[in-house]
Amino acid sequence: MTKRKKIAIISGIILVVGFIFMPEAKNSDTSASAVNAETASERIDYFASHGWEVEELYNQRIIIPSEFSAVYEEYVMLQDEQGLPLRKHKGEEAQLYVYQVKNYSPDGKNMLAELIVCNNVAVASMIYSEDQGSLRSGVI
Repeated sequence: MTKRKKIAIISGIILVVGFIFMPEAKNSDTSASAVNAETASERIDYFASHGWEVEELYNQRIIIPSEFSAVYEEYVMLQDEQGLPLRKHKGEEAQLYVYQVKNYSPDGKNMLAELIVCNNVAVASMIYSEDQGSLRSGVI
């Protein structure tokens, strides 16, 4: 066996062992995937990054339920699919921001966007018709 082959094999083994013993990345709100939502422009930019033009209608303080009903669990699963950490914030105080979607109106229906922010990080988002007849995740 040539010296190059030995080095390549040893390098490959080191690489594989490194992946096996690499510490698991923690999925926390401060991770690289966290969506900062402290300012109005960060919240609007979040929706804009997914193609939505929005204008804030109102915001209000809410408490995320400490126990999820079956219906709320479906909402939480939608957030899980989007990579948003709502599940981690059970029972915590948060701010709900509601926006009117300006660039999408199927069948003339007004569409709303919501963003739940906890500790200046987006933990949930959704787009839905004002009559709540159709739902979309915030990232669609």
